[in-house]
Amino acid sequence: MNRIETLIGAMTLAEKLGQLTMTAAGFTVTGPIIAGDSTDAIKAGTIGNLLNMVGAAHVREMQRLAVEESRLGIPLLIGFDVVHGHRILFPVPLGEAALFDPEIWALTARESAKEAAAEGVAMTFAPMLDVSRDPRWGRSVEGPGEDPWLGARIAEAKVRGFQGAGLGAADALAAVAKHYCAYGAVTAGRDYASVDISERTLREVHMPPFAAAVASGVAAVMPAFTDLAGIPMTANRELLRGWLRGRWGFKGVIVSDYNAIAELMRHGIAADIAEAAAHALKAGVDIDMMADAYRRGLPTALERKLVTMAEIDESVRRVLTLKERLGLFDDPYRRGATPEPDAAFAYRRQLARDVGARAIVMLKNDKATLPLKGSLRRLAVLGPLADAPAEMGGPWWGAAGAEGHVGVVAGLRAMLPESRVLYAPGVAIDAEDVSGMAAALHLCAAADAILLCVGEAATMSGEAASRAHVGLPGRQRQFAEAVFERARAANKPVIVILFSGRPLVVPWLVEKADAVLAAWFLGSESGNAIGDVLTGRVSPSGRTPVTWPRAEGQIPIFFGERPGGRPANPNDHYTSKYLDVPNEPLFSFGHGLTYGRFTLSNLRVTPPDVEDIDTMQIRVDVRNEGARAAQETVFLFTHDKIASVARPLLELKGFAKIDLQPGEAGMVSFSLRAAELRFLGTDLEPVFEPGDVEILVGPCADRAQMLAATVHLSWSRPC
Repeated sequence: MNRIETLIGAMTLAEKLGQLTMTAAGFTVTGPIIAGDSTDAIKAGTIGNLLNMVGAAHVREMQRLAVEESRLGIPLLIGFDVVHGHRILFPVPLGEAALFDPEIWALTARESAKEAAAEGVAMTFAPMLDVSRDPRWGRSVEGPGEDPWLGARIAEAKVRGFQGAGLGAADALAAVAKHYCAYGAVTAGRDYASVDISERTLREVHMPPFAAAVASGVAAVMPAFTDLAGIPMTANRELLRGWLRGRWGFKGVIVSDYNAIAELMRHGIAADIAEAAAHALKAGVDIDMMADAYRRGLPTALERKLVTMAEIDESVRRVLTLKERLGLFDDPYRRGATPEPDAAFAYRRQLARDVGARAIVMLKNDKATLPLKGSLRRLAVLGPLADAPAEMGGPWWGAAGAEGHVGVVAGLRAMLPESRVLYAPGVAIDAEDVSGMAAALHLCAAADAILLCVGEAATMSGEAASRAHVGLPGRQRQFAEAVFERARAANKPVIVILFSGRPLVVPWLVEKADAVLAAWFLGSESGNAIGDVLTGRVSPSGRTPVTWPRAEGQIPIFFGERPGGRPANPNDHYTSKYLDVPNEPLFSFGHGLTYGRFTLSNLRVTPPDVEDIDTMQIRVDVRNEGARAAQETVFLFTHDKIASVARPLLELKGFAKIDLQPGEAGMVSFSLRAAELRFLGTDLEPVFEPGDVEILVGPCADRAQMLAATVHLSWSRPC
């Protein structure tokens, strides 16, 4: 009998339920504390997992209690939200998605894992893989954007990065893919609200990133808080046991979200905590996070015969197996045993700066306003986010302190020692006081250029941060309009730095600004990263991973719409369009300018006729006709013209990057397997249908900027 089976055979019911319980922990001046309990529960073996505990010494003490003072000596599993960094923060996930670079996605996860593991953490509640097409939903900031193919690539990279070469390594974290499934489709963009979508949308849009995470070996999965068509995900047997464990073969741990099991009573599918615990266990949820539902409810559920001891043992076995895979039984103190060298922190700060600069999306740059001219004598840096280092970390700041972040003013003053950087906030992020506007406007006349830093507070996106009006909060619009008016009168350029965890609906701002940078929340090195782009040390290369609406009434908006029977036609009243705004977004998915100027030509697709077993080679020539070196991103889309099920107008199938000097030309190539053109047929099973498929390449999801060719698909001929 192996170690795990021996332990299960020796455990009491209370000890088994302890292994299925995860509780928040922390430290006070008087010692360790456990939310709603005490450290005596660890010694008794009735708490087997902790979250929100950081610091190598603290973690070691908690682990010592479990290993050396409990009856069976089972080590604790310590989890923490390492979402986009631990102490040193990288750009928020939506901002990092803008890089379209799987190697960087994996690298930032790898460095985050090393830093967190060095403090004793063994599990991260990341990556968040919820596809979102509604920027009202605050948790869009944590995810991959609007596209399932992109989400799947991010899933693969993040799992690889967090888990490293193997879970047993001292610097590896168990990744938790969350929130399975369709959390991003909440009604009206309102966090925690119900989800009711078609089975096709569920499978085509929301499930692929999770399937990719499972295929990549993700250690754990977290169900969403929400219900799907009336079935809460925490109790959804079909999607947890049927799809996740059955069809995808997932053998890892399923951990509930915070208090989600107890909330099954609020959903209205459980009368008491025993029923709630039984629903979750039956669905396959192994670890109960913060509801204490398993410890309180499963003994009664056993008495009522709602669950069996075999089902409890099944979950205990999976939890113990994960602990064994993490090497916790062999050496429970391996994570946090060796302090990291100072060089590791220096490297991460430089990496955060480099990645931050690449995450910035230049939305507009009229008359080559950027980069800033070398002769700049005075720069007015205005707005509530100009000197706001605490905001730069975004809504998930991990274990980082706000004092470690670089704001815009500090970054520019360090980078422009020969220029005077004048600063005034003008207004607060979200307040009615305008008394500071006059002082800020006074700086406009004295400056050669004006940098206007506006947007959301970090806590206006993230969990429980949905917004019905996704424009500038407070009196920022009034302030910005006054700055534009003063700048026009003085003939001074205005560059807008837009901070947010989502696309903001600000067409008026984009129209009036000379240049606009979407800076998201870039993390610890925000000010330096922004300075690198403003001064031209780095050519902007970020591309927006979401469609950017021009009006709130367009939401939800995304590039993968189906054509419908009456596609928009300006010459036909009875077609699909608005009376008051264009259908087109303010900025398409993939939009982003550089300091170069690129043209695409000579699209070639070979062979032009392919069978389902073939691979197409797609090539396009790219030339930089601008005056500066830059990096271009080229996207590959497809469109199945005639199919048994109407297909989206565009489906993302790839992206590639090319760096070119001024006047230089190069070639971008893609390999696309014909089998990747399968789709879910009328029976929702994958099908490959012969016919014509468009192959499109371009700098974004705007057909007007694309080159297109057509290939013919056919079945493989029998041998």
